[in-house]
Amino acid sequence: MKISIIGTGYVGLVTGACLADLGNTVICADNNKNKITNLKKCIIPIYEPGLEELVKINVRKKRLCFTADIKEAVSKSQIIFIAVGTPSLSNGEADLTGVENVARNIALNMTGYRLIVEKSTVPVETGKWVKHTVSTFVKRNIDFDIASNPEFLREGQAINDFMHPDRIVIGAESKKARELMAALYKPLNAPLVITDIKSAELIKHASNSFLANKISFINAISRICEKVGADVMEVAFGMGMDKRIGPGFLSAGIGYGGSCFPKDVDAFIDIAQKLGCDFDLLKAVREVNESQKNMFLKKIKDMLWIIKDKTIGVLGLSFKPDTDDIRNAPSIDIIRMLQAEGAKIKAYDPSAMEKAAKALDKVKFCKDPYEACKGSDCLLIATEWDEFKELDFTRIKKMLKRPFIIDGRNIYDPAAMKKLGFMYAGIGRRAVTKK
Repeated sequence: MKISIIGTGYVGLVTGACLADLGNTVICADNNKNKITNLKKCIIPIYEPGLEELVKINVRKKRLCFTADIKEAVSKSQIIFIAVGTPSLSNGEADLTGVENVARNIALNMTGYRLIVEKSTVPVETGKWVKHTVSTFVKRNIDFDIASNPEFLREGQAINDFMHPDRIVIGAESKKARELMAALYKPLNAPLVITDIKSAELIKHASNSFLANKISFINAISRICEKVGADVMEVAFGMGMDKRIGPGFLSAGIGYGGSCFPKDVDAFIDIAQKLGCDFDLLKAVREVNESQKNMFLKKIKDMLWIIKDKTIGVLGLSFKPDTDDIRNAPSIDIIRMLQAEGAKIKAYDPSAMEKAAKALDKVKFCKDPYEACKGSDCLLIATEWDEFKELDFTRIKKMLKRPFIIDGRNIYDPAAMKKLGFMYAGIGRRAVTKK
């Protein structure tokens, strides 16, 4: 099929590359001309495992190309995905300016039937407004359809998630739109959830909000574990064995971040309020998540006593491993909180330091984890990168001023850390080394 993707962020670029790899002809469009210039040279603006190679293969096979001209993208495609950003406004509401602008430009440049697909995460009833916008600005009596096809891509695993999805959600009004979308995704041989547009839009927000709920729930449980001397990892393991609950997203830590969960929880709270349905449960989810960072700061104070003038090593800056995304990363907020208390920060991340350098001031970015440890009063684990699980702790103990480790992702065994001579604190762990 002939497809265009409007917006080349995380979702748009991965979607475009994967659809091209399935044999479609794909045009990825963006109004950022510098980004398009780089993409034409196969310079990828984000870190996502396997994406650069996938882009290069499909560009070479002439199945994937890039343009800053939306007219070209619209005129040469039958299916058009809207994949622009929908950032949060100050009140939590999703900013749909980009979606509206794209819908208007699609309408102005359509030359025949088009299937216009919401790929961006949008509030319920956005499809109605996209349809209204296209109807208002279309120049002639041209037929079109609107569909919703929310994405469920995890950063760091996005290509695998696209190629091997749990389900594909398609919200559409017409038989033609449903059949086109079903045919597009047929090569993936995945379960299809075919429904109306509003239900499809709600599935996305409901899914992400439920997962955020699981994370905040286990973080709340971790606090109870610390009070009574239980171990949250054993509690989570026992819970996760129940098929009705499942083990996913039951890892206690310093809270969720990224571009999806915080934004989608805020947006869903705003959606519910506008509909007269206060979503108090989600407000509590958000509150627990924010307070985890304060709880972590207290752990640091409990171990160091005075933070002012202390040097603190931080391992991990991205909001999760296998990505360079620092949007809403708990690590960034924690570093700022420590700096406000007068701490000096040394930090290392395998992929996110370039972006973190633009967001943080007066941080020494290190060449490897060991440089971050050297001369530091304690070591913080803020992102669970695999390479942090294989460190030489005998070496680290010699490099730290004091053998203090505060593990915000529970990647180490407390008993093993104690045996190595560290004073160790995790999140909701039973065995915490005493002075």
